[in-house]
Amino acid sequence: MVSRMFRIETGVDKARFALLLNGLEDANAAASPALRALRGTPQDREVPLAVWVLDRTDALAGGLAGHTWGRWLHVNHLWVAEGHRGAGLGARLLGEAEQLAREERGCLNSRVETWDFQAPGFYRGQGYEVVSVIPDYPEGAKEFTLTKRLG
Repeated sequence: MVSRMFRIETGVDKARFALLLNGLEDANAAASPALRALRGTPQDREVPLAVWVLDRTDALAGGLAGHTWGRWLHVNHLWVAEGHRGAGLGARLLGEAEQLAREERGCLNSRVETWDFQAPGFYRGQGYEVVSVIPDYPEGAKEFTLTKRLG
């Protein structure tokens, strides 16, 4: 009987997406004291963060793009150009982002996702710990989530 009262549709709809996000945020805040306390504070806003390294010709040698939210740094992308790898630029980019997140945005922790063929060893070397591994994401690869306490 209930199935006759509803219909399923597919497709991207920005207005419905906004309603979905608002409904989910309200439900999460009602269910979680931590999220309820975060609501409306400066830490509740997702704020972009980027760090760039340029070579002597001002060409991009590497960069880090992420965001801060909930007193966390989320590293979305970290890349160093092939000709500059091995010079410590990745560690410098990550260290600069962590320092900025900690000192200017009050972040306490950092997180990153990386695949097995990318850089889980690099992040472990920077003090990150593996908190989850998802096999076959995508098929044939593993995705690692790593976190670090910023202190």
